[in-house]
Amino acid sequence: MNLILIKQISILSLFFGSIAGFAAIIPFLGTFALVYLICFIAPIVIWLLVKYNCIELSSVKDGIIVGAISGFVSFLGFSVIYIPISVILLKLFKFSANQGIALMLNNANFFILFVVAVFMSVVGATINSFSGFLTFYIIELIKSVKK
Repeated sequence: MNLILIKQISILSLFFGSIAGFAAIIPFLGTFALVYLICFIAPIVIWLLVKYNCIELSSVKDGIIVGAISGFVSFLGFSVIYIPISVILLKLFKFSANQGIALMLNNANFFILFVVAVFMSVVGATINSFSGFLTFYIIELIKSVKK
């Protein structure tokens, strides 16, 4: 994988992670945004890159690597957007989209928030690497059916 491809994956992942960060502020959409973020970022990124011929998945390893990068970066992008907005809403307006997160944000310092964000990014990378693995096989199945 080259550096330009990694930048493209990161930019797409940051974009989709920030969309999920804004959507998670809305109470009902927050659950769906987190599921989308943790499970479905990699297939969307891989699909877009394959659609525009930016990537050619030649092995399972490529799908897993793209999935892991997109999962990690998207959750970091989500955290950068969601945590400050949640803190502002909680401190100024006494509004919280999620009570558990409000308790954590009320009592946590920056280091704890950073560690939780990185830990959840690793979890997102792990699950999205599996989603990338499945996406590779689905793309290969579609290619074999078209032949």
